[in-house]
Amino acid sequence: MLPGTTSFTQSTLGRGGPPVFRLGVSASYRPGEAAVRRAIERGVNVFFCFGFDGQMTRVLRGALGRDRERFVVVTGAYNYVWWRQNPRRALESRLRALRTDYIDVFLFLGVMKASEFTAGVRAELLTLREEGRVRRVGVSTHDRPFAGRLAAEGAAEGAMDTLMVRYNAAHRGAERDIFPHLDPHRPGIIAYTATRWTALLRPPKGWPPDQSPPDAGQCYRFVLSHPAVDVCLTAPRSVRELDANLDALARGPLDPDEMAYLRNFGDAVRGQRRWFM
Repeated sequence: MLPGTTSFTQSTLGRGGPPVFRLGVSASYRPGEAAVRRAIERGVNVFFCFGFDGQMTRVLRGALGRDRERFVVVTGAYNYVWWRQNPRRALESRLRALRTDYIDVFLFLGVMKASEFTAGVRAELLTLREEGRVRRVGVSTHDRPFAGRLAAEGAAEGAMDTLMVRYNAAHRGAERDIFPHLDPHRPGIIAYTATRWTALLRPPKGWPPDQSPPDAGQCYRFVLSHPAVDVCLTAPRSVRELDANLDALARGPLDPDEMAYLRNFGDAVRGQRRWFM
């Protein structure tokens, strides 16, 4: 195992990072406040707050007020052509909404190519970390070679603490472009799109009808079977889906046969749309 991952369900977010439950929760599909409370009850401590998730924000306000050090709040400033947020202003907005003094992980989100992560953005993130407003900083990106270069910066001044990257059975390029470069710095790795936006839950064209597609739990277990991944995000739509995803973790890592099946299925799914990298 790489430094950080201590068991199938428990890890630390990179070298020197906070302890984390390895399945984190996003409120992307508005699961309701009951689902966020259930996640807390079941030991989840990583929550991705993207700025428009009032349900999660309301629950976390109270939870953070009672036991701030238990939780790892992940959020950030968005980098989109139609909406580029200033990191400092985005941070201030999240701090007010959550009524907390600091954010655990603050990312520059949606970086599609390296040139979008400018020297100015990097400097601002580092300044926020130095000020103590955030504890760890990083980038969310689809550009795997760029993420690999960030990972390989080691302990250089200005290195990123955390990388949020796509990794699933259909998109395994991180195994080549990112994961081999994690040591010695060992930034925290947060993976997302474990089900490839549900595409991994449906049989692709031409798939044998007698072979069932994986369920969501198997997709999360695939991601978490790789020791380089500290946290995998799940975005349930309800308490029922949340419970099913958490229950699946009790089955532990995929065995060799399951892993081979998921990789084969992932190849078939990705082959449907080769332009989608």
